[in-house]
Amino acid sequence: MVTVDLLITNAQVYNSVSRQFRLVNVSVVNGKFYWLTKNIDTIQPKKILNLKGKYLVPGLVDSHMHIESSMTTPTAFGQAVAQYGTTTIIADAHEITNVAGIDGLKAFMAQPIPIDAFYALPSSVPSTTSAMETTGGVIGVAETQELLKDPRIICLGEAMNFQGITADPTSMIRQIIDVCRRARPTMPLEGHCPKYTGLDLAKFIFSGITSDHTQQTPESLVEKVMNGMFVQLQRKSLNAEVIKTVQKEQLFEHVALVTDDVMADDLRQGHLDQIVRLAIKLGLQPELAIYMATYTPARRMGLWDRGQIAPGRIADFIVLNNLQDFKIDAVYKSGKKVITNDASPVKSNFPPYLLHTIKARPLTADDLQLTIDQPNGEVTANIISISPKGTFTKREQMQLLVKNHRVDWQSAGLSLAVVQERYGRTGNLAFALVKNALSKAGAVGATWAHDHHNILLLGTDIQEIVRVQNKLVEEQGGYVVASNGKIVANAPLPVGGVVSTVPIAELGKQIAQVRLQMQALGYHNTNEIMSFSTLSLLVSPELKISDRGMFDVKSQRPVALFPNLE
Repeated sequence: MVTVDLLITNAQVYNSVSRQFRLVNVSVVNGKFYWLTKNIDTIQPKKILNLKGKYLVPGLVDSHMHIESSMTTPTAFGQAVAQYGTTTIIADAHEITNVAGIDGLKAFMAQPIPIDAFYALPSSVPSTTSAMETTGGVIGVAETQELLKDPRIICLGEAMNFQGITADPTSMIRQIIDVCRRARPTMPLEGHCPKYTGLDLAKFIFSGITSDHTQQTPESLVEKVMNGMFVQLQRKSLNAEVIKTVQKEQLFEHVALVTDDVMADDLRQGHLDQIVRLAIKLGLQPELAIYMATYTPARRMGLWDRGQIAPGRIADFIVLNNLQDFKIDAVYKSGKKVITNDASPVKSNFPPYLLHTIKARPLTADDLQLTIDQPNGEVTANIISISPKGTFTKREQMQLLVKNHRVDWQSAGLSLAVVQERYGRTGNLAFALVKNALSKAGAVGATWAHDHHNILLLGTDIQEIVRVQNKLVEEQGGYVVASNGKIVANAPLPVGGVVSTVPIAELGKQIAQVRLQMQALGYHNTNEIMSFSTLSLLVSPELKISDRGMFDVKSQRPVALFPNLE
């Protein structure tokens, strides 16, 4: 007789090789799958799980994501997503690393988590250069060499500096790539290359970067895969045409489903399971959707012990009531049923310095007056125009009135954007004017501002901008909205200014209120929070702002707010 810890009977078991289901019994020993057989006469189980014909699939593997995008701790994140079937993540924690460097990353990785967490080596700290943005930490050659000694680091995090990757052989990112290729020749090198095609794409891949997770079209998907890239499809890439292309071209060996960023309020409804569900709804065969969320990403990351229900693999699995709806009945981690509660207390042990990272002074209304040497008349301004979908922006020019040296941006229907250096190094204040942002009197601000995470403010009323900034300094970080003379939404993020310590259930309500109040002020986007926070992301097209001013993303050249006055 063979003694096993768990015997799963009468299950429709997913086979990752054939991408089909078959009725078979599965045994588990010491947290791993042991034997798949139709004959159980010789098996003596300690426990039996009779699935009565339900579906059994591997635990989901999210190969590109950021825990800090959910503004929570690894502990709370794991508690939240385990119930949705995500049992393995590969986290690029470059947000906390941009705030606090390698020590901050180590402190973040040290937090307990109830699922399996592997990490990417942050390649973009800063995402561009110190001449373009001020960060609290830097990952260079020495830090890279140290982190590569940690077995939890299994890939290079998304490399984003296009100019550094393709045009400067002495750039820091090129040095980091070289160190990784020498120390870990088979380690995946992850990339971020939105809208790059043709020769630009070839240059990017030639550097050694072999993946992209940014927004895709059917054409970009095919071009990248056919040129040797692995593509990770997040929600904003999913539409019927992209799904049709995956199936028609049979790209499922080279394409995975990922989350990238999931806001805390959305995390209350699901995680990678929602991406799988959406892909199926858009026409992807359920068997392929499962494959692209389990086996394909596991192989991409060299995780040969998961993503498949087979002997010796970790017994992470999901029980499904319905295949087409991907309705989850239960989740098991290492052979044990997952029982989670989004409202349960979060225990963390972050070092005290991570709770005191905002070293900026409180601003006053006088700090925010947009004045120029020209006394009156009109002035030409470079404007950031926000798209109603996604995180890309456009560069436009407008003629604005000048009265007594003050630029009258309010009457043009614009919002004032301000980035304040928060690390106590330069005290920089940079200004931009934004179109298609707020339409009513108020302001929004955050220290969760990709990727440098300085204080990012946006408003139509100077006093409300001041109110928001002062609150962010007082609370050592967060996401705040003000209108009508008061704070109307507040999500404190005390850990590095990017992470909350409250349960997801509570944090989700706070972020939902932030989103609701942003909408009330006229800010409308497919993801208002991410759209706002990426106004400071200097690697996301087209025109963005940091504490050092506005920059054209592709050329990385500074863009003057008032070009004719330079």
